[in-house]
Amino acid sequence: MPGAANGVFEMPKVTYLNAQEGIKSWLLTGDHKRIAILYLISISIFFALGGVFASLIRIELLTPGPELDAEMYNRAFTAHGIVMVFMFLIPAIPAVLGNFLLPIMIGARDLAFPKVNLLSWYLYMIGGLLTLTAMLMGGVDTGWTFYTPYSTTYSQSYVFLTGLGIFIMGFSSITTGLNFVITTHKMRAPGMTWSRLPLFVWSQYATSLVMLLGTPVIAITVVLLAAERVFGVGIFNPNLGGDPVLFQHLFWFYSHPAVYIMILPAMGVISELIAAFSRRRVFGYSFVAFSSLAIAIFGFLVWGHHLFVSGQSAYAGIIFSLLSFIVAIPSAVKVFNWTTTLYKGSISYETPMLYALAFIGLFAIGGLTGLFCAALGLDVHITDTYFIIAHFHYVMVGSTVIAYLGGIHYWWPKMTGRSYPEFWGKLSAMLIYVGFNLTFFPQFILGYLGMPRRYHVYPPEYQVLNILSTAGASVLAVGFLMPVFYLLWSLKYGPIAGPNPWGAKGLEWETASPPPTFNFDATPIVTQEAYAYDAEADEAAYQAALQQDKR
Repeated sequence: MPGAANGVFEMPKVTYLNAQEGIKSWLLTGDHKRIAILYLISISIFFALGGVFASLIRIELLTPGPELDAEMYNRAFTAHGIVMVFMFLIPAIPAVLGNFLLPIMIGARDLAFPKVNLLSWYLYMIGGLLTLTAMLMGGVDTGWTFYTPYSTTYSQSYVFLTGLGIFIMGFSSITTGLNFVITTHKMRAPGMTWSRLPLFVWSQYATSLVMLLGTPVIAITVVLLAAERVFGVGIFNPNLGGDPVLFQHLFWFYSHPAVYIMILPAMGVISELIAAFSRRRVFGYSFVAFSSLAIAIFGFLVWGHHLFVSGQSAYAGIIFSLLSFIVAIPSAVKVFNWTTTLYKGSISYETPMLYALAFIGLFAIGGLTGLFCAALGLDVHITDTYFIIAHFHYVMVGSTVIAYLGGIHYWWPKMTGRSYPEFWGKLSAMLIYVGFNLTFFPQFILGYLGMPRRYHVYPPEYQVLNILSTAGASVLAVGFLMPVFYLLWSLKYGPIAGPNPWGAKGLEWETASPPPTFNFDATPIVTQEAYAYDAEADEAAYQAALQQDKR
């Protein structure tokens, strides 16, 4: 039909960003794209705050002796963990990229429940501000895991207010997950079958299932913690007839799947980047798609590997160890399929692709070291050491944050209608990769040598590795700060981006940059499989052959 491109309609360019409109229209908006921008702003602020607390930690560990007192250090690393886990890593990709892209990718006008979507942002902000209020009043000294009975009975810090903030933010995750699931089921464009969904949508769908099934458990756990702390009900404190190991079971039943809330959306982003910048159909599409569901399912079965040294039954430990090895299989499927997609691909090394390649390297290290943590005997040695710190930063930060930045750079022209300077983007990506490895790889060695986590003093023989780690954190901070400047610069001075500056496949690239309010002027009709790069190459080769025959 006229104006059709790649099986969908090519829409006129209409901007949804109007500088003349007031802030009220943003605060009351039902547009999923605007809500994504609100999330982007608030999440970026929280990320910067978490980075400040991380800087305090690294400055303290620069020397073996104490600069901060033990109580202040406890509150600093607790604040860092709470902000980064609950206020950045869990919501970042679903709330920003998922909110902006999921309806467009499936050809929908918006999410199923626009008002509920806006409510999720308000719940996130209310919970986040309550948690920040607790930090300003003195903070929490329990660690981000709130282990009992210390958190319920003995801590004199603001545990209740912080828990209330996390409780409210949990409902933000639940409403977002519910919206994504229903939208994916009910609002796909004609021809957008399950086998044609972009892998990013598959990852968001699997993540939403984890949000819906896991988040209520942490909400109940926080309520029980508050009941014991405020009313003295004996639930976790053994002096009151409770069981502290019960808290660990409840907490990690959610908090280990929460790792997959962070990593599954990141994997979806990487699938999009690998396909776009290798110009190839994703190898083993069905395996990659269903591996997301497999990770979500198995993620609920491995929480017990956090309890190997807690007094948990040895038989239970063996089962959880085995399951923890099994959950690595669907993750390995993704990595192998990504590398196979790259094989003989026509690779272009744009900024998003650098982040994708960095992700594969960092996630491989994080995943392989996770197998060390799943081994019963070895885990006894490395539990509560800096080995654990390095491992989960490679998985949660080195992978999730890298994918988030890759996705932001990839879809920035679509979100804003402007391109950013590639030189600075590539430089930032390389600084982040080098700085991250310099920060956290020495911590594997520190942990293996026996340096405990959460200590603010340490033997002098560990100082060289800690100096390397702090130096790496400085490089990492520079790499994180650079996109703030050049992306903001691009909003005014960046070159105008067309609808599809990367030459990528997908419905989001068939509409204007930025998209109009309802994404499409007419409902798109999907006629091709996802990532039809090979089909395009075959057609070009066929046309070239025809021209050669005519000559």
